Parts: sequence; structure tokens; C-alpha cells
Amino acid sequence: MQYLTVLGATGSIGESTLDVVARHPDRFRIFALSGYSQLDKLARQCGQFKPSFVAVADEQSAATLAEPLRALSPTTEIVVGQEGLCDVASAPEVDMVMAAIVGAVGLRPTLAAVLAGKKVLLANKESLVMAGGLFMEAVRRADATLLPIDSEHNAIFQCLPANYGLGQRGGVRKVLLTGSGGPFRSTPLASLSTMTPDQACAHPNWQMGRKISVDSATMMNKGLELIEACWLFDLHPEEIDVVIHPQSVIHSMVEYVDGSILAQLGNPDMRTPIAHAMAWPERVTSGVASLDIIQTARLDFESPDLQRFPCLKLAMEAACRGGSAPAILNAANEVAVAGFLGGRLPFTGIAEVVARVLNRLEITEPDSLEAVQSCDQLARHSAEDVIEQLTGKG
Repeated sequence: MQYLTVLGATGSIGESTLDVVARHPDRFRIFALSGYSQLDKLARQCGQFKPSFVAVADEQSAATLAEPLRALSPTTEIVVGQEGLCDVASAPEVDMVMAAIVGAVGLRPTLAAVLAGKKVLLANKESLVMAGGLFMEAVRRADATLLPIDSEHNAIFQCLPANYGLGQRGGVRKVLLTGSGGPFRSTPLASLSTMTPDQACAHPNWQMGRKISVDSATMMNKGLELIEACWLFDLHPEEIDVVIHPQSVIHSMVEYVDGSILAQLGNPDMRTPIAHAMAWPERVTSGVASLDIIQTARLDFESPDLQRFPCLKLAMEAACRGGSAPAILNAANEVAVAGFLGGRLPFTGIAEVVARVLNRLEITEPDSLEAVQSCDQLARHSAEDVIEQLTGKG
């Protein structure tokens, strides 16, 4: 029996993880869950899985959750804030941690799981985008097991040779990182500034939260994934090609020096990479239907248009610049996306905010978690200033 903490249980990744857990009660048991705003859903999850602990953001959330929790799972203890998250991620009883908190707030508890030597299922790409060098050094130092959950990175992991890593390339030439192109892949450029949050969140293939859906629409998500892939697989940015693949059937590919290309295919359902990582190196059923390759019929590919997707271009540039550039990019993007979802910015304003913040701030070499968090906060304040200027409120 493996005991699992799910950080970000009420999000799409968390829900998919719990679905896989429910299919294998003989293999997996929930030690702790965490949630942010969907407290009713979190209470129901506790009622089903009876965790020892549940982590919430603050004392007000704890008070709100306390009454339904008494009825649904009276033995579950509530813990609060970043300290609570770190505690349930690093507890001695925990074998495995699903790191699925969206955004920079997931960095500290994910790192706590790594430092405790856990098997970490990484869905919080911001951990590597913000602090890739520090994070990977912690993985090595603590002898933790790090397995990627993003469908693209999980596909790459599955396609790499067994001897890849520790200085061995195994004949790998490059990685092809696929992305659907999101809902605006063929929208006229002149219309992009008028796109609404609901339109941006209407992804053609995946069911995701609103923030990551907007990132998919701007293709910032693919840029963050490129940065993450550099750290996960010890690649330079020029060794990764971003490829638009509208059907989302091929989740990524690895090209070898002999001309071979290996691809991982499957229906667009996050339970596939989740089940793969949870059971690795074994395989278990995930609940995902078999891919009907005949009905799929065709697979299309194209290069991304960087005029249409300036956020992708900014992320590529940040990957090449290194240092604090990816952390600044991520922080500015989080603030800009919140501004767009809150009606303060047009869709095209997201890239403008990120570009201005990157131009404003000095790129440094953060050598500690505190330095990374300082860069993050500085970029957030700068992004707010830029939004106020753009909206005429500064």
C-alpha cells in the first residue's frame, strides 16, 4: 500500500488523481488532500477518501470547512497555510506526493516533498520554471524520485531510452514538444484583442482550470513546458522544437541520431500520465478509453506562429537568457492572466505586460529559495504597475 498526498486536490489534475486512486484501493490510499477555494468539493473528497489531514489556505477557510468535515470525515485534521502544505507533503507516512497546485504558491510544498526524499509526481511546472537549478539539485541531494505529469513531459519520459541521464544521452538528438494551439489557433489576428475569458477558456481538447486554459490560448503554457523540459531532461532550449498538433493525440516525440522518432499517443485524458507515474515502473488501468486510431484518421502538424503567440516567443527568449528570467516571466504572466480574467486587460495585453516586465527588471542568478521568491515578488509588483499604466490608472 502506498500513501499519497494530493496537493491541489480540487483542480482537474487532483480530481483525475483521485479517480485513479479510487480504481486501485488495494494499491493507493490518501494520506492528505489540499484545496484552495472549492471547499465544498474538498469536503466531499474528504468524505470519500477519509484522509488523515486536509490542508487549506487560511484560518477562515479552516473554519468554513470544519462543520462539513465533522459530518463527512470526523477523523480528518485540518492544517493551514504554507506550513501545513509543507507538513503534509513531507510527512514520514507519505510515499508519494502529487504536486498539482497551480502557480508559484506550489513551489515550497513541492520542494518540501523533494527534500523529504518522496516520489514526487510533478504537475506544478512553476517549480522548475522559477527555481529549476535549485530544485533539481535538491532532487539529486535528497535522492528523491521525480516523475513528470504534464502529458507532454510524461510522453517524453516514456519515449526516452532507459540509459538516458547522468551524462548518458542514449542517442537522443532532440525533443518535439507538441501543443494543440488552443482555441485561437486560426482566429484572425485582428480579432484577438476582443477575445473574452470564456472564449479563451474553451479549449478544444482538454478540460482544465481557467488559468491554465488561458495559458494554452496564449501558448505561454507551451513556453513554460519548454523551460520545464530543459530542467527535467537536461536539454538546451535549441534541442526542443515546439510543434502544433491540433488533435492532441501525439503528446510529444523524441528524435534519435539514427533518424528514428518515437511518439507517445493516447486520448487527451490526464489520467493516462497520472496512472503511469503513480504505478511506475509498473502500469495499471487508468479508466481512459482506448484510442481509436481508425476514427482518428489524420494527424496534422505545423510550426507555431510567433506573431500570433508572442507569449511563446517571450518564454523561448527567457529560456535562453536563463537566470531569473523564467521566474520573472512566470510571475508577470500570472498577474497578467489574472488581470485578463478579471476584466482589467484585453487578451493581447497579457503578452504586453510580460514583455514590459522582462524589459524593466534586471536578470540575476538567484542562489537560494529566498532569492527566487524575491524575484517573483518584484516581478508581480512590476506587472501590477504595468497594468495600471496600460489601463490609465497609474
